[in-house]
Amino acid sequence: MNIHRSFLFLQGPHGPFFGQLAQVLRSTGVSAWRVGFNAGDESYWSNDPGYLPFQQSPNAWPDALAAILRDKSITDIVLYGDTRPIHAEAIRQARSAGLNIHVFEEGYLRPYWVTYEREGSNGNSRLMTFDVPQMQAHLAQQGRDLPVPPAHWGDMRQHIFYGALYHWFVMFRNRRYPHFCPHRALPVGTEARLYSQRLLMMPFHALGRALATMRIKARGHPYHLALLQLEHDSSFQSHSPFHDMETFIEVVIAGFAKGAAADHHLVFKAHPLENGRKPLRRLIRLSARAHGIAGRVHYVRGGKLAHLLDTARSAVTVNSTAGQQVLWRGIPLRIFGTAVYDKPEFVSRQPLPAFFADPQVPDQQAYRDFRQFLLETSQIPGGYYSAKGRRQLTQQLVALMLAEQDPYSARLTATPPAEHSPRLAS
Repeated sequence: MNIHRSFLFLQGPHGPFFGQLAQVLRSTGVSAWRVGFNAGDESYWSNDPGYLPFQQSPNAWPDALAAILRDKSITDIVLYGDTRPIHAEAIRQARSAGLNIHVFEEGYLRPYWVTYEREGSNGNSRLMTFDVPQMQAHLAQQGRDLPVPPAHWGDMRQHIFYGALYHWFVMFRNRRYPHFCPHRALPVGTEARLYSQRLLMMPFHALGRALATMRIKARGHPYHLALLQLEHDSSFQSHSPFHDMETFIEVVIAGFAKGAAADHHLVFKAHPLENGRKPLRRLIRLSARAHGIAGRVHYVRGGKLAHLLDTARSAVTVNSTAGQQVLWRGIPLRIFGTAVYDKPEFVSRQPLPAFFADPQVPDQQAYRDFRQFLLETSQIPGGYYSAKGRRQLTQQLVALMLAEQDPYSARLTATPPAEHSPRLAS
């Protein structure tokens, strides 16, 4: 007996992606609803009869959600990121009711892919329970050539634009949502101002970035990379041992000062969307000076990571997805938080001073197999922000979302190729 599917969308990436995905889903005969929590959510769903504004206080959300799940006969919930409070509550109720939970995130293999999973993402992903030999045993084609991502993230400008527009709506059009409480600590007005500044300053930042990178390479010193993240990002806040980026900076500089060779340098690379919430350059300068290595520590603002990775000796990060670009190149990597790629075959467990002194080299074949497993399961080509990326993405997602099994279960229950035995990582 076929049960009619009814999808409830919660908060998604900034921009029209969720609205367009719902339209494509409806074309298959299912129902689609959207709960909006502010004018930014509403702006991309305002002409749709399935829009459900939530205008009460956050304390009313559990009861309101329970009523929606009941009244709309919801079978599936769809959300972007699984840790913000409204989503955590939705996941709790959905699990209790036996509903399907569709979780989107930025790609584990950025920039050309996005992540689609069931139940949870990042530290809550089912990937955390799989080991590399298990993945190797279920690869569709072992030894297959892997697609190489393009050299740039094609929708960065659109990403920043939609972020600025979203916060503009929340700041100036939010009368219908008097009780809206953002899941981030920074005021909405500040968010909007920082997004707008970032968009306007992109050409100048690109020039400064290029000059800084050229200076670092021209010096010719061996250098190690520290990959910074957005402090407010859910992966950093929910799946790391640090509460702020300042602590991470201090730990890395202290470890480098204690363990690295005297002629080695340390380069902090900011996240591409870093918008000045924290004075990172000043924090790095002060810490380096306190540890007596001021002339050996540098800061590069955002931009492409590839230019710096080409000649880096090693890299450290909390749990950034950029760590996968490091591993793809066979560069030693040390992390501090929970990450889906934290596997002993290719991520160092060394104390930080020992890592900077003599970093453990990753097993590249094991990492290639891990990466291929992701490409065969949860990594979907396309993007949330550009029109081309959204078209490519939505064309592939509908079949995955309507499937009985999640992408990992579908792969793990498939019969392993008979002509290959699992390759055990060395």
